[in-house]
Amino acid sequence: MRRRSLLIAVPAGLVTLAACGDDDSGSSSTGDSASPEASGTSAPPSPKIVDGPLPAITAGTKFDEKPTVAKGSGDPSKDLAVKTVIAGGGKAVAENDFVIANYLGQIWSSAKVFDNSYDRKTPLVIQLAQGSIIDGWRYALAGKKTGSRVQFSVPPTWGYGEQGNEEAGIKGTDTLVFVVDVQDTFNANSSAKGKKVPQDDAALPEVGTNTDGKAPSIEVPKADAPKKLVAEYVLEGDGPEVGAQDSVLVQYKGVVWDSGKEFDSTYARKQLTSFSLQQVVKGWSQGLTGKKVGSRVLIVIPPDLGYGDNPPQGSGIEKDSTLVFSVDILAKM
Repeated sequence: MRRRSLLIAVPAGLVTLAACGDDDSGSSSTGDSASPEASGTSAPPSPKIVDGPLPAITAGTKFDEKPTVAKGSGDPSKDLAVKTVIAGGGKAVAENDFVIANYLGQIWSSAKVFDNSYDRKTPLVIQLAQGSIIDGWRYALAGKKTGSRVQFSVPPTWGYGEQGNEEAGIKGTDTLVFVVDVQDTFNANSSAKGKKVPQDDAALPEVGTNTDGKAPSIEVPKADAPKKLVAEYVLEGDGPEVGAQDSVLVQYKGVVWDSGKEFDSTYARKQLTSFSLQQVVKGWSQGLTGKKVGSRVLIVIPPDLGYGDNPPQGSGIEKDSTLVFSVDILAKM
């Protein structure tokens, strides 16, 4: 199994389709390593952000190259020291965004690297929200643009606190140093940006192709629902294919075939969601496996691959309903 990042502040709960209509954001993670739980104390005040000191990056100085960082010299700042090493020209990161980033983290006093995504060859995808990641990341990356390399040091107050992180070998007195390469950022206004694919089958729903972050239309034909699973590109992206064991970050909208009534939508909640394909109904896992990141996919799910005769209570879905989804695959996690 893929090792989970040590950055997560609390264990992240999976939102599955069995919880349709839930307002929780559902930031999911895969792996078998423990994550430190948030303490029961109140959140610390916002840090003062200063320019340094910060140790030198001695190798791997290009964007998205694994960096080598020198040992900290002298005492670290008691504030949050942040430096934009490489300034990107992309989208600005905001609080509560989901960011895709490669990163390396080490301890100031020893230069011991306790975590990095470069060796895993899998960027981190995580929400910059309180309780989802250590606070130092939230404050250091806010306002930075995609394509940027950001270096920052995090005192215990905005890291793991007095308890530290025993798994990572971090003591409660350790200041941490991070180098983060911000690849992309997503929020409630994000859409798939793939290439339009003709929707020629009049027996299938037609999905809107807008990419402005607003919910696409879903026009269900006045015809019998298909008996088998349908999973077709509406917009075909050029990213990596989603595997059956992957987790994904998505925008989606779901309607009932018979009535066309919407029963669930990230657009309506103004909140992206993420989940493991192992944690959702079979129609979703089968329909998204093999599809490319950056795509919008039409999925028509027959009852035997959906909720069958046991739909979620309060969802507005009747027993044995065929469900229609538009799903934008924003990232693979």
